[in-house]
Amino acid sequence: METRTYYPTIVLSDIHMGSGHSHTEEVTFFLKHVDCDRLILNGDIIDGWQLQKLGKKWETKHTDFFKVLMKMMENRGTEIIYVRGNHDDFLDRVAPLCIYNVSIVTNYQFQSHGKKYYVTHGDIFDTITTNMRWLAKLGDVGYTLLLWLNRIYNKRRAKLGKPYYSLSQKVKSKVKSAVSYMSDFEKELVALAESKKADAIICGHIHQAADKWYGDIRYLNSGDWVESLTALVEDKNGEWKIITYEAWLKELEKYSLKRKVLYPEAV
Repeated sequence: METRTYYPTIVLSDIHMGSGHSHTEEVTFFLKHVDCDRLILNGDIIDGWQLQKLGKKWETKHTDFFKVLMKMMENRGTEIIYVRGNHDDFLDRVAPLCIYNVSIVTNYQFQSHGKKYYVTHGDIFDTITTNMRWLAKLGDVGYTLLLWLNRIYNKRRAKLGKPYYSLSQKVKSKVKSAVSYMSDFEKELVALAESKKADAIICGHIHQAADKWYGDIRYLNSGDWVESLTALVEDKNGEWKIITYEAWLKELEKYSLKRKVLYPEAV
C-alpha cells in the first residue's frame, strides 16, 4: 500500500491553466500523491486571459486536475478554498459562493495552532492590474514571450547537460523597478495582515516563493507552477515550508525504489 504524504494545509497559486507554459500535469501528479484537510487555491489557477485568446481551448489535462480535487473531497473530505486572482477574475460573478466542501472567495482567513492567517492572491495591491487592465495585459504578453524564449534557451542547455536557468527570474532580480515593486508588494501585504490582526499573510501573484518575517508578521508566498513549481505546506505541528516539485519528486522516487527493494511482492 502506498504511503501518501499528509499535510493539514496545502497552498497552491498561479498554475495558469490555459497558458502554454503551465505545468498542469505536474501539479495534478503532486495532488494525486498527497493528502490534506485544507487545500487553498490562491488565485490564477485558471488563466482566463489566455483562454480568451484565439486558438486557446480547455484541455483534458485541465479537467483531470479538477477530477483529482473531487477525489480529494470524496476520499479525504478535503476542504477546497478557491481564492480569486486577477487572471481568473471571471469568478467575481459568483464569489462568494460555498457548495459542499468548495468555497469561492476573494480572500480567506483561518486559524491553526493558535495563529491567525489572512489569505489573498495579492493583486489587490497591484495598481496596474486593478486600474489599468489593458496595460497589465500588455505586460502579460511580454512575460509570455519571455517564457517562450526561456523554453528554447533551456532546451539547448539540457542538450549540453546544463541545469535549468530562469531568464525571467534573472530579469526580475536585475531590473531595479521590479525589485522595488516586489519589496513594496511584500510590505503592503504585511500592513494588510497587521490591519486584520493576523499573525501571517499568505499570497501569490508575483511568482516568487518566499518565507520571510517582517517584525512579528510572517510573509508567505506560494510561488507558481509556471517556472518554479512550488507549494506552501503546513505540517502536523503547524510549521510552514516551501517545497519544490523537483525536490518532492526525488523524495517520492527514493521512497518508491526503497519500497521495491523491501517489498518486491507488493509491486
